[in-house]
Amino acid sequence: MDALSHRKATARLRILKADGQPAAQCRVQLDQQKQAFLFGCGATPAEMLAHARTEQQRREAEQLLEKWLGLFNYGTLHFYWGRYEPQPGQTDREPMMAAARLLREKGVTLKGHPLCWHTACANWLLQYGNEEILRRQLARIRRDVADFRGLVDMWDVINEVVIMPVFDKYDNPITRICQEYGRVRLVREVFGAAREANPSAVLLINDFETGPAYAAMLADLLDAGVPITAIGIQSHQHQGYWGLEKLQRVLERYARFGLPIHFTENTLISGELMPPHIVDLNDWQVDEWPTTPEGEERQAREVEEMYRTLFAHPLVEAITAWDFTDRCWLNAPAGFLRRDGSEKPSYQVLRRLIHGEWETHAAVVTDENGFAEVTGFRGDYCLSSDEGAARLQLTEDGMQTVTLRR
Repeated sequence: MDALSHRKATARLRILKADGQPAAQCRVQLDQQKQAFLFGCGATPAEMLAHARTEQQRREAEQLLEKWLGLFNYGTLHFYWGRYEPQPGQTDREPMMAAARLLREKGVTLKGHPLCWHTACANWLLQYGNEEILRRQLARIRRDVADFRGLVDMWDVINEVVIMPVFDKYDNPITRICQEYGRVRLVREVFGAAREANPSAVLLINDFETGPAYAAMLADLLDAGVPITAIGIQSHQHQGYWGLEKLQRVLERYARFGLPIHFTENTLISGELMPPHIVDLNDWQVDEWPTTPEGEERQAREVEEMYRTLFAHPLVEAITAWDFTDRCWLNAPAGFLRRDGSEKPSYQVLRRLIHGEWETHAAVVTDENGFAEVTGFRGDYCLSSDEGAARLQLTEDGMQTVTLRR
């Protein structure tokens, strides 16, 4: 039995020539252009390119983006409120819009992260009372979701809600309103605003808490009618790979809700691991955190095992690596590229899986009536033959008619 049959579809194709006649006894090449599964990463290279001020910055960003596109079909754009709108009404809209348009032109599916979070929030909100903070938070969501509709149609609506009302490292406006209104009401309000601004958007809740507390909160939110499209799970593994046992336990815990699961923020280290006594990963601040040959081989093995496990699970729809290059978040060696831009073994492993083992390229020959049956990984295809070419979306089993044009 094919363990990845749920990732594939079989279509009976009726292939026509440009004049409408059947393309009989015609050899047709099928080449997959894009997977339906979302293989993603933080879209930092595109954001760097949009913000480039010098020719050198532009060249460096373009080189990174080329390698990024060599792996991924899905990117997370960073909409941290404090950075996106450092002063009321002064937003980073134009560079972000440029990055979004560039990636969409390359066929990349986009997600915005996050619309509501107590960390990296806009501190200028602290001058207001809670009612006004909530009003401005909802207005921000409506504005940005509507503004990017058609480019960014997927959002991490709210981030790390489990800890939000008890977060005490510093005062912030979102913890204030979460304490006053409670988790359920706040989540219902922010999801409602996002759904209003884009009724067809994919809306995620996202958290680093993967234990029973997150599951219990999700049950409460779904009972309250919150329109959660997918469950986001962070998997920052700076202190070591979870391993298959924990990975399967987390999948089992959240699969019971029957919703799509997205692994939204994944990091695996290719150097010395963070000490196990660190509770908040942000508390580990180092000037240098080098990658090592041994660590890179370990990272490659862990990347392969984790991606294979998640790709095989029927409810998992997306995996997002958080750092494309080393020295991003926490200065960690968590990227697929080293600091000099060279590829680590993990990059090569992922390319072999995504654009090798999990990508369909095949040839079929039609019968005398122009029919042929094809099976492949779900996604977008190009068909080509001596009679011309056509596009095909292979998303489900069934009959399709395609016309070859020169």
